[in-house]
Amino acid sequence: MTLQSIALNIAAVRREIAAAAAACGRDPADIELVAVSKTQPAAAIRAAAAGGCRAFGENYPAEAAAKQDALEDLDVTWHYIGAIQSNKTRLIASRFAWVHTVSRTKIARRLSEHVPAGRRLNVCIQVNVDRDPNKAGVDPGDVAALLAEVGTLPNLQVRGLMTILHPESPPREGYGRLAELFHSLRDLAPAPWDTLSMGMSADYREAIAAGATHIRVGTAIFGERTTGST
Repeated sequence: MTLQSIALNIAAVRREIAAAAAACGRDPADIELVAVSKTQPAAAIRAAAAGGCRAFGENYPAEAAAKQDALEDLDVTWHYIGAIQSNKTRLIASRFAWVHTVSRTKIARRLSEHVPAGRRLNVCIQVNVDRDPNKAGVDPGDVAALLAEVGTLPNLQVRGLMTILHPESPPREGYGRLAELFHSLRDLAPAPWDTLSMGMSADYREAIAAGATHIRVGTAIFGERTTGST
């Protein structure tokens, strides 16, 4: 993957977003493209920003911090989309504007404690829609209880739900279930309750049809990685 091709890939993804949105009567401006930049060098992120990306998703706190320091001149928003270890909550809370992967009260409390003064951290509750025992996320039946607890934390703004489907799960069905759960919780959630983070390179079109507001796209922008695809 060359730096020049990244901008072309972004343009192609945006065309696909527009087409998917038009097919279901949605405004593509309501869909945030989060470029998954884990394992990518700072130069690739800078190229993606030059190509119009303004939101970047990272999985590894220390790696992300080094790139954020190298790219501090960019006007971009950083989203944390990886597993959260207790000893990394301070770094995550201080470095990111969004955290998509909250699934435990203990972690949510630690994040809230470490948010810098004068800020609030946008968070999504990660839901294990498929009830896959090998996957992170809270069981769908336990989301309401977790939402009630996380919603009281002073430095967190709970915005919505996030999921990563099992590779064999039908995307339209899985994302549809998350969307149904999202709408069922609207009366219980603090405002603004406005975010459905779902969809990756292989299935973001189906996610858009189901109502995704944030899609997390890595491979379609940066190319294949030896560590896996997003």
